[in-house]
Amino acid sequence: MHDNLIVPTQSAYTYPLLIKQLLSNALSLYGEQEIVYRGERRYSYKEFRRRIGQLASALAGIGIRHGSTVAVMDWDSHRYLESYFAIPMMGATLFTVNVRLSPQQILYTLNDAEAEVVLVHADFIPLLEQIKDQLSSVRQVIVLADDQAVAANTLPLAGEYEELVGNASPDFEFKDFDENTKAATFYTTGTTGDPKGVCYSHRQIVLHALVVSTSLCSPREGQRLHREDVYMPITPMFHVIAWGIPYIAVMLGLKTVLPGRYQADLLLRLKQREKVSFSHCVPTILQMLLHGAYAKGIDLSGWKIIIGGSALSPALCKTARYSGIDVFAGYGMSETGPIASLAQFPPGYVPMDTDDDVKKRCMTGRPIPLTDFRIVDAQMRDVPRDGKTRGEIVLRAPYLTQLYFKKPEASEELWAGGYLHTQDVAVVFPDGYVQIVDRTKDVIKTGGEWVSSIEVEALIDEVPGVQESAVIGVRDETWGERPQAYVVAKPGAALAAEDIRRQLLHYVEAGRISKFAVPEADRIRFVAEIPKTSVGKIDKKLLREQEA
Repeated sequence: MHDNLIVPTQSAYTYPLLIKQLLSNALSLYGEQEIVYRGERRYSYKEFRRRIGQLASALAGIGIRHGSTVAVMDWDSHRYLESYFAIPMMGATLFTVNVRLSPQQILYTLNDAEAEVVLVHADFIPLLEQIKDQLSSVRQVIVLADDQAVAANTLPLAGEYEELVGNASPDFEFKDFDENTKAATFYTTGTTGDPKGVCYSHRQIVLHALVVSTSLCSPREGQRLHREDVYMPITPMFHVIAWGIPYIAVMLGLKTVLPGRYQADLLLRLKQREKVSFSHCVPTILQMLLHGAYAKGIDLSGWKIIIGGSALSPALCKTARYSGIDVFAGYGMSETGPIASLAQFPPGYVPMDTDDDVKKRCMTGRPIPLTDFRIVDAQMRDVPRDGKTRGEIVLRAPYLTQLYFKKPEASEELWAGGYLHTQDVAVVFPDGYVQIVDRTKDVIKTGGEWVSSIEVEALIDEVPGVQESAVIGVRDETWGERPQAYVVAKPGAALAAEDIRRQLLHYVEAGRISKFAVPEADRIRFVAEIPKTSVGKIDKKLLREQEA
């Protein structure tokens, strides 16, 4: 009996999908391309490859081997990009530490990940010093300094990054190994319990880069990435490996600009000086950029920006479009690589008007290739493509995380029934466009109806003078739950609760939302700011805790 398997000849090279393979074409064809840090330091891809070898040699010199875990605590820098390659190419695991977590959460993640060495920016040394006596696996620390003096400390220092790299050999031999080797890990904070470790293999990272670049490079014009783009991440490099896009940028040989710590003036200056044309960020950062550009009269046209992390509101999208930004939404989560869909127009699509253009760009989008993207009911049956029937998004794809590190029960819950459960509630339209209407835990159940907090927020954001809003459900003896809104007004705007209610009641009359979706006047609170998570999302968990 023949099993029809291809058995390669003895001399054939089977080409494992390893991160090092993303460099091959870029170095061959784009060796002189630039990598820029804050506009202050720039070097070529050839030098980048040399420094990757030196970093690997330096790490090997202090005992890092295949299977070791190396943690990084840095702003978005050239050093971080070097770590994205050198550490996994050694067969070690890159652990991108979320520096915005509390010291105790950072301690938990460092111990849980079993990090042996920490590359830490000088800014975070006091934080590391605070928890050093409770670290269980960290042996040595390498300091990353931006020409600043390093404060006195008692950490087990191996040296300063540039000094160690500069004295190390660039000729480190990056050998082949199994493509399913763990390449990167980071921690996602859920609604309960300790942070959960999300892991990705070399194979998953390479396939995610190939699949996402297929989607981003496929449109003829607009909402796309091409070889002449200048790329600048504005999503922290600790967060889901900056959505995997730095790997795509290097694979394509793009000029890459790394801004360090996010400061609005610097980001706008880099956009102008370095001719940045492609970025990605959360809505809060986009809002900051728009305000800064408006205040200084800076032209933002020619900038393509993917928005993720939180929903892109129509009001924010419209402002960005007026500023010349080709903005569109992307969808995913820490567990999905992360990109699973993009709000790119289908071939031949021409928006009917501005509102239609904005509506399409703000949607969850259409699945990227190789993604089995389903919206199902409680019995795992696909819901109709009618744009009305709600269900949970469940996924299969070659780049989804396969487990939570050392959490078998949570891993099985994530993958119940052989599909990754996102807990995102959505509808799907006849053209395949998906729209998330809420998270399962954020849907407001009131008066016998389910109210989408996301939809109510989008309508509140349309009120002139509103900067941003958040809506949660609060307990109510009569209705079970009632919506409560938190509203941040734009500087100088005079707003009252009735302005918000008038807007929402207009949409009740138009049949767009239920009357139960409209908060009472005393349930509309004007606040100076809305709390955010460590990655810039609105922290509804904290809002609910404060109400409770």
